[in-house]
Amino acid sequence: MNYRKATEKDLLAIVKIMADDVLGQKRENFQIPLPSSYLDAFHKIDANKNQELIVLENENLEIIGTLQLTYIQYISYCGGTRVLIENVFIRADQRGLGIGKKMFEWAINRAKEKNAHMVQLTSNKERPRAIKFYENLGFKATHEGMKLLF
Repeated sequence: MNYRKATEKDLLAIVKIMADDVLGQKRENFQIPLPSSYLDAFHKIDANKNQELIVLENENLEIIGTLQLTYIQYISYCGGTRVLIENVFIRADQRGLGIGKKMFEWAINRAKEKNAHMVQLTSNKERPRAIKFYENLGFKATHEGMKLLF
């Protein structure tokens, strides 16, 4: 398996994987051609040195997973950097094969390479299996997250 930075040509596969998810079906708009909002977001992510949109390819060079890393510089923790892991998705036919664990191991190692002092994530409370998965990886629910959607 190969991890690499996503390119514009990967965008269709990424959105398709995201849309083929219980919650993704409610919030993504997969169609061909993709709505321009996805391309606009990709260009903003790609231009930002503190963002990495990553894809995971199998041996046939098919995209089977994706995740996004956001590097956040803080004053606290003596000026430390934390990494936010978000939008972790695995292609439906590849779920349950241990790929998610490998993706998180890769992401955590990537954060260490960038001298981060912690990784953090959020998970929708409607995903109890995902929350258990994160706990099994060593993540702790230390804070109560809140959102204000517009």
